Amino acid sequence: MKRVLTAVVLIPVVLFLVFLPGGSQSGGSQSGWAQGIFTLVTALVACLAAWEFLTLARQTGARPPRIAVLAAIVALFAADYQWPDLFAPIGGGLCLALLVYCTFSSPITRVLADATNSVFCLVYTGFTLLTLPALRQQANGPSLVVFLLCVVWAGDIAALYAGRLLGRHKLAPAISPGKTWEGAVASILGSLAVAGGLVALADLLLTRWNSAVLSYGDAVWWYWLVLAAIVNVAAQAGDLAESALKRSAGVKDSGTLLPGHGGVLDRIDALLLAAPVLWYAQIIHQRF
Repeated sequence: MKRVLTAVVLIPVVLFLVFLPGGSQSGGSQSGWAQGIFTLVTALVACLAAWEFLTLARQTGARPPRIAVLAAIVALFAADYQWPDLFAPIGGGLCLALLVYCTFSSPITRVLADATNSVFCLVYTGFTLLTLPALRQQANGPSLVVFLLCVVWAGDIAALYAGRLLGRHKLAPAISPGKTWEGAVASILGSLAVAGGLVALADLLLTRWNSAVLSYGDAVWWYWLVLAAIVNVAAQAGDLAESALKRSAGVKDSGTLLPGHGGVLDRIDALLLAAPVLWYAQIIHQRF
């Protein structure tokens, strides 16, 4: 019940942030204060997830500098919002800055562990979630973010119930004993179903009411189904990756902030790989 109630509260808030007015939905990029608020909230989520990851790292004996890492994440989001074309040099510079900081602030026996955990945290929780504002910034950006969220959520729900009812063959018992191949297959099918529903709904809104609240451009319908399957696989990999990190640190949940869900990192682990995969896929699609 806690899990359901938390989802009931959070999902409308997330969708409200995605569809904040302040830019063109189909004729141009999202810009202005709405994009700024979305970026700010995403940065906050990234910082919460980073704090939980750094807590996990401390369970292994490392002591990465929390404040320095959080400052680097905030700087990454702020710089990308202001100068999106300079993402690569700014991100690389922040990684080097964390290396230098750990070199002179950590005991010599911990420099390697502290520096690697700090840089990885910047990439794992900062860069990955930075792709959400980048997706929303595109033409029909809110529709892309909704596609991402619904595909991930549907896959998660399908895997949960199908795994409990039909699960017999373990997917990765050393990492996550509860996950099964049956659940993984159901997850993909759930994502395909919701992706097809979103594309059909977008066509219906456009043809019947001339509304572009949802818009998926000129790409053929099967493109979105293939993309949904790819995003789903990335989401499942992200879930397993976070489970492996927790097991490596010897903990069950990354935190207790979200009732019924564990920590922020537990809730967004699938997005940490799914969002960059969708972002890269859109870049490749636009280029070719």
